[in-house]
Amino acid sequence: MIHGSIVALITPFRDGKLDEDALRKMVAWHVEQGTDGVVPVGTTGECPTLTPEEHCRVIEITAEIAKGKMTIIAGAGSNNPIEAIEYTKVAEKYGADATLHVAGYYNRPNQEGLYQHFKTVHDATNIPIVLYNIPGRAVVNILPETVARLAELPRVVGIKDATGNLERPWIERQLVKKPDFVWLSGEDSTAVSYNVAGGTGVISVTANIAPKLVAEVQALTAAGDYAKARVQQDKLMRLHKLMFKEPSPAGAKYAASLLGLCTEECRLPIMPLSAETKAEIKAAMSELGLI
Repeated sequence: MIHGSIVALITPFRDGKLDEDALRKMVAWHVEQGTDGVVPVGTTGECPTLTPEEHCRVIEITAEIAKGKMTIIAGAGSNNPIEAIEYTKVAEKYGADATLHVAGYYNRPNQEGLYQHFKTVHDATNIPIVLYNIPGRAVVNILPETVARLAELPRVVGIKDATGNLERPWIERQLVKKPDFVWLSGEDSTAVSYNVAGGTGVISVTANIAPKLVAEVQALTAAGDYAKARVQQDKLMRLHKLMFKEPSPAGAKYAASLLGLCTEECRLPIMPLSAETKAEIKAAMSELGLI
């Protein structure tokens, strides 16, 4: 079962190009830190501004380091099902365990269109699919009834829920009949509460810089020790919120640069952080003993 702390991996750049050495270093570091899984080329990985060649290369390098050591859920989503199929086949080629597929952004499909999009990708590929519901970015919302319908497809194995609506897993668990379907939080700040409702993990931005702490919180919830999980989550809340004080992943990349993992460089239209936010992130990391 997909579970625990799954890092929404940043994509490192240097002088405008993919920094392959930094990527290898980061993935190996996550293995050492006890991260349970990795999502390369997702939202936090700046997938919209990667070239197709870079997208595939990030999956390849991540798999080289992480295969057999962490669960690999490769970002393969697109509002174009043809492109989504191509990226899914690349992920399968390099040995990913599953792929992450976002709802059809920009096109604004109805629920039948969403279903047919995911079914088309499913039927043309051979690797497990995790749905990704993020209406704040995609504009469209995969409704619970559509999630349940998609869950009937053999290789639709779970959902990343970034709706921020903690009612959703309660509702969906009444509708989804697949016993091993997994619910993953897509928001660090609500991840503990999400697991109370039946979640098994989080696809985490904060795990880019505090992997041990995020993994500890997830392990505590898996053990049913929500009192201790709440204490640890309290410590992380300031950092969780700072990751999104300005457009992501600028916050995560700046924080990672303080750890010596990569540069803070993002691709346009994501801008560098303000001096004020940098100071706040640095202080929060210092408070947690990360630097």
